[in-house]
Amino acid sequence: MISGAARFNSTNAGATMATAAKGAAAPTPAAPQPKKRWSRLRALKRVVQLGAVGGLGYASYEIYNKRHPLEQKPFDPKKRTVVVLGSGWGAVSFLKSINTDDYNVMVVSPRNYFLFTPLLPSCTVGTIELRSIMEPIRFITQHKSRNVKFYESECTDIDPESKTISITDVSDIKGSVSNTTVPYDYLVMAIGADNQTFGMKGVKEFACFLKEVWDAQKIRTRLMDCVESAGFAKQAPEEVDRLLHMVVVGGGPTGVEYAAELHDFLKDDLEVWYPELADKFRITLVEALPNVLPMFSSQLIQYTESTFKQNKIEVLTKTMVKEVADKEIKVMDANKNLVSIPYGLLVWATGNCPRPLARKLMARIKESQTSPRGVLVDEYMRVAGAPDVYAIGDCTFSKYAPTAQVATQQGLYLASVFDNLARIEEGQNKKITPFEYSHQGSLAYIGSDKAIADLPFLNGNVSVGGVATYVFWRSVYISNMFSFRNRFLVVGDWMKSKVFGRDVSRE
Repeated sequence: MISGAARFNSTNAGATMATAAKGAAAPTPAAPQPKKRWSRLRALKRVVQLGAVGGLGYASYEIYNKRHPLEQKPFDPKKRTVVVLGSGWGAVSFLKSINTDDYNVMVVSPRNYFLFTPLLPSCTVGTIELRSIMEPIRFITQHKSRNVKFYESECTDIDPESKTISITDVSDIKGSVSNTTVPYDYLVMAIGADNQTFGMKGVKEFACFLKEVWDAQKIRTRLMDCVESAGFAKQAPEEVDRLLHMVVVGGGPTGVEYAAELHDFLKDDLEVWYPELADKFRITLVEALPNVLPMFSSQLIQYTESTFKQNKIEVLTKTMVKEVADKEIKVMDANKNLVSIPYGLLVWATGNCPRPLARKLMARIKESQTSPRGVLVDEYMRVAGAPDVYAIGDCTFSKYAPTAQVATQQGLYLASVFDNLARIEEGQNKKITPFEYSHQGSLAYIGSDKAIADLPFLNGNVSVGGVATYVFWRSVYISNMFSFRNRFLVVGDWMKSKVFGRDVSRE
């Protein structure tokens, strides 16, 4: 209930407001003065200029620093020698983090560069140049405090008893010495893995893998061969259909991302420059499991499959390859029927298996190595049955997925282990803790400027997909590159392919 005083005050207030409204119009706010607007614009311009100068200064410093490494300390015979096998994610992560003031370090690898493999599918279609995702190992070793020896060679044998390795020069041009043994105090195996073929005949002869630089080059060459052969004079219609049918076996991230990149190349470029073949291009993805990308959430799996359907990429799940020939594969489909699928290009992306060196070591210490799927290690990355031998990355068999993210964290962890070992030898009280993997999320490109991401958040996961996620996908990969040089080159390639299109020349 409202009191009389309250009613009286509200009535008077209403009358006063009415009188004010009748007597004079409410004052309008003054428009901003032109001088104030110009001063704000000048301030904004100054901020942009300072940011540009700062960015240019940082870039110049990074370039100069990389081009002019400091003088290094020589090998110290009094210090222990750590030999690193490989130049992939685990090896390079370890190499960048290990303190060479404490150890002599030696690297043995058949390739003298690090390869940013997540962007390798983009290189098969010309979105990115291969050199843009390659970082020479000496660009890394020359910036360590002590000289790091690098031998471009293949390790053919490991002898844990004598603590030596045998290495062979695998280059086309060899010197008078091409085989030798190298002693070690500690050995770090980061040799990666081979492509899993399940022992199926014809895979190595007729399929293309997607793990190394030469794989991407081979795919690129075969793809353009298929297109040009399909456009040859008087080519039979059924042969045109076969040549322009691209088949990808494996529904993991590598297979999905390659199918996505191939779709973009066909739609954005090949259909423009080969209009007579535009309606003949086909892409088929074959996966033995019930769905693609099993490591992602069900929502993202459905989103990927629906996007592929919109892009006319045929997905055959619950389908197993039974035979591989030069022009066709035979598969058992979801209904247990044996079906023949003709193809022009076949890309095989079905997982990993141990390399010959890993199998050889496992056979030597078979009492401790009981799994055929990889080198068994403990929670400190020590190889079971081989003292002072450590293994990280895809060559190991553990509870972790064989991903670049896992290998990188294992490399960082192992470098901290060696740092603690050095401190313990100095008499300090240091404790070595087991390796703990921290999952940072999963990303995949699915074509048409769309990507998906499964990201950890609090006690659960956040699943997102679309164009905005595609921008996030690109920014994550750029930030994870090991050098400013690679970031600059990749961004330049993205801009170049967007403005001028991808090159359709046959190399």
